[in-house]
Amino acid sequence: MDRANIDVDDLLKVILGLVIVWLLVEILGTVLDLTFALLDALPMLVAVAIVVLIALRLADRI
Repeated sequence: MDRANIDVDDLLKVILGLVIVWLLVEILGTVLDLTFALLDALPMLVAVAIVVLIALRLADRI
């Protein structure tokens, strides 16, 4: 079998597989970016929640 003798369908399957892997890596990167963005905002959200709880306590709403 000659190395350069590859079927077109096999080559297209390899290219399709590589494109699928590339898309999955891009999607995973986007999900991780969103997760880290939310984690970066977490201390601010906790601070806002504490301020709201203190304000509600002082206003006798709790």
